[in-house]
Amino acid sequence: MPASALDRRFMAAAIRLARWHEGRTGSNPSVATLIVREIDGHPVIVGRGVTAIGGRPHAEPQALAEARELARGATAYVTLEPCAHHGRTPPCADALVTAGVSRVVAAATDPDERVSGRGYRILRDAGIEVEEGVLAEDAARDLSGYLTRRIKNRVHVTLKLAISTNGAIGRRNGSQIPITGEVSRRQVHALRALSDVIVIGAGTALNDDPELTCRLNGLKDHSPIRLVLDNGLTLPPGSRLVKTARQTPVWVATSAGPEHPARKVLAAADVEFVAADLHEGRIALPELLEDLAAKGLSSVFVEGGADVARAFLDEDLVDRLILFSGPSAIDGDTVAAPLLPDDVPPRFELVASMRYGDDQMDEFERA
Repeated sequence: MPASALDRRFMAAAIRLARWHEGRTGSNPSVATLIVREIDGHPVIVGRGVTAIGGRPHAEPQALAEARELARGATAYVTLEPCAHHGRTPPCADALVTAGVSRVVAAATDPDERVSGRGYRILRDAGIEVEEGVLAEDAARDLSGYLTRRIKNRVHVTLKLAISTNGAIGRRNGSQIPITGEVSRRQVHALRALSDVIVIGAGTALNDDPELTCRLNGLKDHSPIRLVLDNGLTLPPGSRLVKTARQTPVWVATSAGPEHPARKVLAAADVEFVAADLHEGRIALPELLEDLAAKGLSSVFVEGGADVARAFLDEDLVDRLILFSGPSAIDGDTVAAPLLPDDVPPRFELVASMRYGDDQMDEFERA
């Protein structure tokens, strides 16, 4: 197998490994490292590592510890440029040098100013061959939350919509009607598990009384923070969100001060508050996304309401669109979808299409 094809093969394996802890590594990205060396004429993985839950230790030292002496003269495949800054432990680039690897193949470059280019420089200065950018776009897709936070100083935003055949996302009276089937709904739960925060508006919280947790077997403890855009503090104390706030965090974005009586009631149920600015009477979304990033969060999954979806789109804050198209129409007085698969703005490009039973899923990313 030609070297370039071999590199792509092992990098693809490293990218898959990094997904094991996606959404569970705190403010650090989920990164993977494979240590590969030739044994009896065949390339063999002798060490594996993925960023630990919570963010430490990083992938490189774990893979090197598993490989031990077999790392000397081997090739390391890393999905993100090895870190170059010193803390209480040495940077991962230095660990690779000390272990004696002869070659490093990397996917995405780390935009963190403490790292960007420095990790590669440490390796090259030590005489290690470095191959950059192998499957970089594939790796960047999984690292999008971290990369967006570092480059744009805000969290990465995914907007999800379920749309009927007549272009509706629900009824105006708030009565719930399933648009997609069970397989699609389970896919949405899996997407929740990969996100740091779910965002809905106050209207969705009042009309639907959602729980917004991940209810898949084995992923129930992966439910993200549930954030309600509720400047007027209308979230009922008896809602599912409030009643489960002690099990899964609930945050409310509001400009209301601590003296507001509803705030005291919600706080007693362990609901937390995010101070929000207002712009033309609405919560200022760019500032909110920056504040979430400042808390070390990286990804937001917007689920709730046409008004909230339209606000994120109008502010050009959506990085990824996931549109589920159901097989049936919704009758009565309906709420129109803020966009349809056929009129997605040109700033987005289609990256995936799948069928889930009778449903169609189309995924778009900012070009």
